[in-house]
Amino acid sequence: MKKVALHNLGCKVNAYETEAMQEMLETAGYEIVPFKEGADIYIINTCTVTNIADRKSRQMLHRARKMNPQALVVAAGCYVQTQEVPDPCIDVVIGNNKKQDLLSILEEYDKDTLIDINNTKEYENLHLSRTGEHTRAYIKVQDGCNQFCSYCIIPYARGRVRSRVKEDVIEEVKRLAQNGYQEVVLTGIHLSSYGIDFEEGEENLLSLIQAVHDVEGIRRIRLGSLEPRIITEEFARTISALPKMCPHFHLSLQSGCDAVLKRMNRRYTSGEYYEKCALLRKYFENPALTTDVIVGFPGETNEEFGESKAFIEKVEFYEAHVFKYSKRQGTKAAVMEEQIPEQIKSKRSDILLALNEEGRQAYEKNFVGKEVEVLVEESVEIGGETMQIGHTREYMKVAVKTKENLQNHIVKVQIENDLQIIH
Repeated sequence: MKKVALHNLGCKVNAYETEAMQEMLETAGYEIVPFKEGADIYIINTCTVTNIADRKSRQMLHRARKMNPQALVVAAGCYVQTQEVPDPCIDVVIGNNKKQDLLSILEEYDKDTLIDINNTKEYENLHLSRTGEHTRAYIKVQDGCNQFCSYCIIPYARGRVRSRVKEDVIEEVKRLAQNGYQEVVLTGIHLSSYGIDFEEGEENLLSLIQAVHDVEGIRRIRLGSLEPRIITEEFARTISALPKMCPHFHLSLQSGCDAVLKRMNRRYTSGEYYEKCALLRKYFENPALTTDVIVGFPGETNEEFGESKAFIEKVEFYEAHVFKYSKRQGTKAAVMEEQIPEQIKSKRSDILLALNEEGRQAYEKNFVGKEVEVLVEESVEIGGETMQIGHTREYMKVAVKTKENLQNHIVKVQIENDLQIIH
């Protein structure tokens, strides 16, 4: 029995794929061991979203080789999909859409499994019956992206949009529900594009959500990152009528300045984005709106940054994940003029991080004294006391003071003070 160690880098889609590969290996009789010395095979599911992600991927591959020079080092995913010359420490390369063939690749020791990802229409056939989390399951329903934002390499690493057939998704959700999971998170590389590669009118993200909602045993549904265009009057009204739908939406923004959005090749204006937030607030009571923001994009002036900051204040997000622009070779933004110095990026990042903290505190204060539902995930010791930790429907992390083991139970609690909400 060969010992296999897996390590994941990057997004929730990568995490899903890594867990699916692990389940595949376990079913085939391989022994899964920690990512330490002593494994016969090391599998690293790599990431390439930034230059830092590239570096982390290389570091983990070299760490695997160092831990056991005689082991088989397997590099999978986005980093190796975009590299012209493979790293010499890698024995086997498994590109995107080929992870489904992991077992046969290992048996044959095939060194060349990269395909032309930009010309494939096949959705990769991976499945899960359990995940690393015990209460919440992330389910990959879509791969690829057609957007080509000027800063992003992912369309070149993941290819064009490919959607998983609804029946396959529902079977997996049913299997996870039977194994005790009460919450599912639908995720993808560009989730909002789910179904656009099907025959017109066949399926879309809304019809998929409705089908998942009908699965017995599932009590909560969340969505991964969404593009603003998916939020229409019909979409917001329909999902608001689904009791299992969590009022937590991550709408990718990147900038609140229209000129910067245009340079980024984002296909909306700040005004259109604001309308989508207003729609969600029309149909959901105090939904948690979260987002991503890039500071220091090429050419971003002080005035443009000021516009972006003012827009973020106007929207009143629960959380904004702030990223300093990182030049990514192979993208249009990498060769744009007026690259912003690092010290200016850091200053702008600090300003938005402080703004984010203010927004988070303001949102959470709305819940003090109110009753919320918490899906309990684990028991921990805080200040010498046993606490049950879980998330509300809005995805606030809450501590419940009780010694009773409530893992994987949904309980109603009253938020007594903001110390119950932990970070």
